[in-house]
Amino acid sequence: MSEEFVPLHIAVLTVSDTRTETTDKSGRVLVERLQAAGHVLHEKRICPDDVYELRAIVARWIADDAPDVVITTGGTGLTGRDVTPQAIEVLFDRRIDGFGEMFRMLSYESIGTSTLQSRAIAGVAKATFVFCLPGSSGAVADGWDKLIAAQIDSRTRPCNLQELRPRLMER
Repeated sequence: MSEEFVPLHIAVLTVSDTRTETTDKSGRVLVERLQAAGHVLHEKRICPDDVYELRAIVARWIADDAPDVVITTGGTGLTGRDVTPQAIEVLFDRRIDGFGEMFRMLSYESIGTSTLQSRAIAGVAKATFVFCLPGSSGAVADGWDKLIAAQIDSRTRPCNLQELRPRLMER
């Protein structure tokens, strides 16, 4: 286990039909937080709520080996255009079921029963951790601050996702 901080390369994808770089508050929150924590921004993109475009971007990042973590924001709700979970989940080798469960539990503290509308998910694909968060900046802040930041920090005890990285490709 590392006692020193190990910076990760993180890709951020905002999923929205309406956001631009100027109006993408959630993507900005993620970039600011990951950089403040000492991680490296691999790439930041915005793509429409399109299953195939979204899946292609995330699949490219997974295949690339450069990003250690992919975080999406947006498209996890219940409307017809909310397609992130079904676009991304097929790429997972393994789901991280506890992420969605914990996210909704923590979100309940902020937004009450409205959290049941969230389909936030996470998983591992190849050796890349993938987290899919809702599109609101509050949800993104909660997801990063209360779950993701600690779990990708090599110094978190008693254990963290970072320490699993060398073993993710075992067969």
